[in-house]
Amino acid sequence: MPHRILTSHVGSLPRPDSLIALSHRRLAIGQEAYDQGLADAVAAVVRRQQEIGIDVVNNGEFGHPTGQRYDYGAWWSYVFRRLGGLELADVSLRAVPVAQPKPGGLALGRFLDRRDRVLFSEAYADPKSGASLPETGESRSAPVCRGPITYQGQDALQRDIAALKAALAAAGIADGFLNAVAPGSCARFGNEYYDTDEELLYACADAMREEYRAIVDAGLILQLDDPAVAESWDGISPEPSVEDYRRFTMTRIEALNYAIRGLPADRIRFHLCWGSWHGPHVTDIPLADIAGLMLAVNASGYAFEAANVRHEHEWRVWETLALPEGKVILPGVVSHATNVVEHPELVADRIVRFAEIVGPRNVIASTDCGLGGRVHPQIAWAKLGSLVHGAALASQRLGA
Repeated sequence: MPHRILTSHVGSLPRPDSLIALSHRRLAIGQEAYDQGLADAVAAVVRRQQEIGIDVVNNGEFGHPTGQRYDYGAWWSYVFRRLGGLELADVSLRAVPVAQPKPGGLALGRFLDRRDRVLFSEAYADPKSGASLPETGESRSAPVCRGPITYQGQDALQRDIAALKAALAAAGIADGFLNAVAPGSCARFGNEYYDTDEELLYACADAMREEYRAIVDAGLILQLDDPAVAESWDGISPEPSVEDYRRFTMTRIEALNYAIRGLPADRIRFHLCWGSWHGPHVTDIPLADIAGLMLAVNASGYAFEAANVRHEHEWRVWETLALPEGKVILPGVVSHATNVVEHPELVADRIVRFAEIVGPRNVIASTDCGLGGRVHPQIAWAKLGSLVHGAALASQRLGA
C-alpha cells in the first residue's frame, strides 16, 4: 500500500522566554516550582508539534537548559551537571585541552584552531558576520575531568521522562523521543584524570549508559546525538587521512555500541551533523566517507544533514550505499543554517529524492539539526510547518 511520509525533527526547539526566565530563577523559586514550570512548557511544546502535524515528537530538549534564546551548545552542556568527576574551570570553552590519544593516534585541537576557522579567520572574528558563535554576555567556564566519571543525573532525567510522558498522554500521542549525547561527543572535556582519550571515552560510555537505558525502559525512543562523528574531522590539524579518521571515529562508534549493548535497536535513533555554527564549512568531511560508520551504530534510524547547502548534494550517496533491512533514514529537509523558510515544493523535492532510492517507508522527513537556539523562534516554527506541508506534497507525488 502507498505510504505517507512521516515527519519528525532532530530535537532542539525554541525555548519560550518564560522557560529561560524560569531557569534563571530556579534556585529562588525552588525545585518543585521549577519542575511544574518545566512540565507545563513541555506539555505546550508537545501540543504545538501536534497542531503543526509533526508525527514523531519530543520535549523540545527543554530539559537541557539554556540561559538565553540563542545557544548552540545545550545538547552537550546539559551533561555537565549530570556527570560526576567534572569541575567547571575558569577557562574559555574554546580553549579546552582534551585527553591525549594513544601513541600514533589523532588528537582534537582547540575550537579556535579548527581548520574552517583558520581559513576564514576574518569572518569568524567579526561579530556582525553571522559566522561567529552567539555572544551570551556570560562567563564561559569549561568542564574539566578531575576525577572518575560517574552518572549523577537521575533526578533530572526522571523529571524529563515524567514531563514528556505526561505531555504525550495529555495530547493522546502514543510515542515520543528524548535526546541524549553519545559517548564520542560527550567525552570532549578538558582532562586531568584519565591517561588517554579512550579511557575517558569508555568512562563516559559507562556513565551515560544509565541515561540511555532509563529512557528506553520508560517506553520512549532514545535519540543519540553525535555530531563528533562528522565535525571532529575539522578539529584535527593537520588534516588527517580519511583512513586514519575512520579508525579514530570507529573507536567512538564501538564505545557507543558498548554503551547501548542489549538495548532494542528499534527504540534507538542516531543523529550526526557537521556542527551548528553558521560558518562556511568548506572543511567538512564528505558524507560518503563516514556514512558507513553511521550505519555501524546499532540503531534503527539515522538522521543527518541533507538540506544544508554544503551537503544537500550528498543524497546521491544512497544510490550506492545500501540501507540495511528494517532501517530508516531521517534526512534533514529544512535547515538550521539559514533564515530562509524552505518552500514546501522544495521540501517535497528533497524527500522524493530519498524515497525513490530507499523506499518511502524507509524515510522520515526531518531537520538538519536542532532549530531551537539557532534561528528565531518564529522562523523555526515556520520551517517545521513547511516540513509538514512538504511531506504531504511528497506523499501525494509518491502515490500515498
